[in-house]
Amino acid sequence: MPNFRSILPAELSGNAIQRISKQWALASAQKPDGAANTMTISWGGLGYLWNQPVAFLFVRPQRYTYEFVESADGFSLCFFPEKYRKELQYCGTISGRDEDKIAHCGFTVAHQDGVPYFEEAEAVLICKKIYAQDLTGDCALSELVTNQYPTGDYHRMYVGAIQTVLVRDDA
Repeated sequence: MPNFRSILPAELSGNAIQRISKQWALASAQKPDGAANTMTISWGGLGYLWNQPVAFLFVRPQRYTYEFVESADGFSLCFFPEKYRKELQYCGTISGRDEDKIAHCGFTVAHQDGVPYFEEAEAVLICKKIYAQDLTGDCALSELVTNQYPTGDYHRMYVGAIQTVLVRDDA
């Protein structure tokens, strides 16, 4: 079992844009029945909103993970070392409806405050959902946005208050 230590959100090292867009992350949540699911993300954000550190998660309603995030009080964002790139690609292309992709990747699920995360991660954000809103074409101010949704399948945005940041002692 890896040794994680808790740090303040402002102490998380690395560029948030690089972490999300290039390194990617797994977003995970758990239903009340204990079932967990994850998906790879390369869109999102970290910041400060409503006087607290937050993470922004975007999930399309047709994604299997959507029903997990919808029914949970919180979610995790797990960032992995490059050696797990193949597993993150797998979790981004295979649906949890079709198989247990967490088991397939050999990830070890742990929990913090009822939120699942992975022991193989190098950094983990445990977030409590505090806001959710559907993105719509009516609110888009640029084709840069609408071009991302040619079929109108807009994401739902979740704002999560970052409750805990865990980093590996050996990372």
